[in-house]
Amino acid sequence: MSVPQSTESMDFNQIRILVVDDQEDVRRGLQRLIGSLGCDVQIAESGETALSMLHETTYDIVFTDIKMGGMSGVDLMERITEEWNNIEVVLITGYGTIELAVQCLRNGASHFITKPFNNQEILEFVERAGYRQLAKKQRRRSQEHYQSEKIIARSREMHKVLEMAEQVAPKTVPVLVEGASGTGKELIAHAIHEKSGISGKPFLAINCAALPDNLLESELFGYKQGAFTGAHEDTNGLFQQARGGTIFLDEIASMSLAFQGKLLRVIENKVIRPLGGGEDVSVDFRLITATNRNLEEMVEAGEFREDLLYRIDVFRIELPMLDERRECIPALVEHFIERFSAEILKDGAQAPELTPVSLRYLCERQWSGNVRELENTIKRALVVCEGEKILPSHLGLTRESTDDLEPYEDRKQQVIENFQRQYINKALFHTGGNISQASEMCGITRAAFQRIMKKLDIEREVAVS
Repeated sequence: MSVPQSTESMDFNQIRILVVDDQEDVRRGLQRLIGSLGCDVQIAESGETALSMLHETTYDIVFTDIKMGGMSGVDLMERITEEWNNIEVVLITGYGTIELAVQCLRNGASHFITKPFNNQEILEFVERAGYRQLAKKQRRRSQEHYQSEKIIARSREMHKVLEMAEQVAPKTVPVLVEGASGTGKELIAHAIHEKSGISGKPFLAINCAALPDNLLESELFGYKQGAFTGAHEDTNGLFQQARGGTIFLDEIASMSLAFQGKLLRVIENKVIRPLGGGEDVSVDFRLITATNRNLEEMVEAGEFREDLLYRIDVFRIELPMLDERRECIPALVEHFIERFSAEILKDGAQAPELTPVSLRYLCERQWSGNVRELENTIKRALVVCEGEKILPSHLGLTRESTDDLEPYEDRKQQVIENFQRQYINKALFHTGGNISQASEMCGITRAAFQRIMKKLDIEREVAVS
C-alpha cells in the first residue's frame, strides 16, 4: 500500500509533535524533517523536560531516543502510556535489536526506528499517524457535539425533516442526507441513530473528503500486521468496529470511482477484506451517507456510480438552507449563547442578551455558511462583547449600516428619552439644581423626578454647569 504523494487534503498544522533526544543535531534534524509536512514540531533535550512539556501542552506524537542521560526513552514511553493514552510514541535508537523492538511495541510504542534514519520511513509514519490522530479528534469532537447540541425546529421545513428522520429511524435501510455545508447533516444522522433500535451500539462517522483512498480504505476496512509501514498489529476498521451500529460516511461524493466500487461490494455482501488480508470478514452495520453535491448530475457526468447511488439512496432526507428556515434563527441564537457562554465568558459572568437591532440583523442577513456560520458569528460576538448586551458592533456592523435596521419602536423610545433628558436638564438649570423646585415645575413628584434622573443618568451638577 503506497503513501499518498500529496497531503493537501489534511491540515497537518493541527498535528503537534514532540522530539526528545539528548543530541542537538538529531532533534534539530528531525524537527526540520517532520516540520516539512507542516506539523508543529517541538523539541526537548531530556525525558524530564519532555514530561514537563507534556503536562503543559497537548501532543499527538512523541519521538524519543531510548539511550539518554537521566530518564530513558523506555521510561518516558511508560509514563506517557500511563497518563496520555491518546499519544503515539515512536522510539529511536542506535542500538536497535529485534528483542528490544518487540518488547517496546508490546509495552505501548507505536513504532520503532533506528539510526541512521530512513527519512522516507519517518515521513510515511507521520502521515499515517497524523491521519489517525485527526480521525480520533474528529470522533471526540462529534461525541462532545452530540452531548451539547440539539436540533432546533421552528419552521415547517425542519418539522418535516424531523418527521422523516423518525419515520426511517426504526428501519435498517440506507439513508442519504442531502444538504449544503453547515446545514447539520451529521446531526440528523446521529438523531436517526439515537431514535433507532441500535442506539446503544456505536455511531462512527468519517469525512470521506479528508482522506485519500488508501488511508480511507485502511480506516474503513482495517489492516493486517505488516500490510504497510507502521502496521505492527492487526487493526479493525470502522466497518468491524460498528458491531451492528451505524456508519456515517460524510461527503461521499468525494470518493474516487475505484473506491466507490469497493464500497458497493461491502454494501451488497456485508463483507470486507482488510488490507494485507487474504480472507473476507463478515460485518454488520447500518449505513447513512451525506453529500452537499447533486449525485444525479455526477452520475450523468460519469463521476459517480449509478449502481452505488441506487444502493445508498433508499431513503433521502433533504436539509433546507438556513435562509429557508429563518423562523429557527432566534431559537438557534439563544441556544448558541447559552451553550458557549460557559466556556467563553469569565467564571460566573451572566450571558449577554441580543439587542432588538442585533437580532433583526441576524434574522435578515444572508447565511451562505448556514447554521455553522451563525454559530461562529455568535461565538465571535461573545468573545468581543464586554457588557450585558450583544450590540450590532459585536456582530461586525457599523453605526451607518444599522440605521435602517432599527425598528420603529426602538427609534420611538430613543426620541422619548432624548426629549425627557432635555426637559429635565432645562428644569434643573432654571432652578439652579434644586430638585424639589424642578419637580414642581415639571408637575411630577420629587421621587418620580429622581427616578427619571437615575434612568437617564443625569447628574445635578452637570445639568446646572
